[in-house]
Amino acid sequence: LCPCLIYGAYVFLPFDAPLLPTVSARLVYTLRCTAFATFPIVLGMIVSGTSRLCSSALEPFGDLRREVEIHRTYVSQSVHLFILYFFNMAVLATYLPQEVLKLIPLLTGLFAISRLIYWLSYAIGRSFRAFGFSMTFLPLLAMLLWNLYNMFVLEPENLLA
Repeated sequence: LCPCLIYGAYVFLPFDAPLLPTVSARLVYTLRCTAFATFPIVLGMIVSGTSRLCSSALEPFGDLRREVEIHRTYVSQSVHLFILYFFNMAVLATYLPQEVLKLIPLLTGLFAISRLIYWLSYAIGRSFRAFGFSMTFLPLLAMLLWNLYNMFVLEPENLLA
C-alpha cells in the first residue's frame, strides 16, 4: 500500500521540490520537512500528559492504567522510529537526484499519517496495530536498503568522504 500511496502522491500532487544544488541545502530542506513529522509525537505527548493527569489512579507514578500506557508506549516507540527515520532521510537526501527530491516531503507525510494510524489502531486493540506499524517501518526499511545500496554499491569510493 505504501508504494501505491507514494507513487500516487508523487504523480498527482502539484508541487515540486525547490532547486537544491548543494548537499547542505538538501540537508536543510530535509530538516525543515522532517520537523512536520514530529507533529504526531508532540500530539502524543500532550495526550499522554493529559491522560496521566486525568487518570483515576491513586498513585500517579505507580502502575499505569491501560489508557495511560497506550499513549506512553506510542510516544516512546514514535520517538525511536523518528530517530531512525530522520537519519535515513538525511542520508537519502544526499543521494537522490534533483528530479525526485519531491519524495522528501511525501515520505514525511507518510510517516506522520502512518504514526497517527498506528496510534488509533493501537488504541482500538493491540492486534490491529500491525497495519500502522508496517506503514511506518516498511518505508523506513526501504530507505535504509536504498541508502546502503548507494553507499556500498554505487559509490563505495565516497563512503567516508
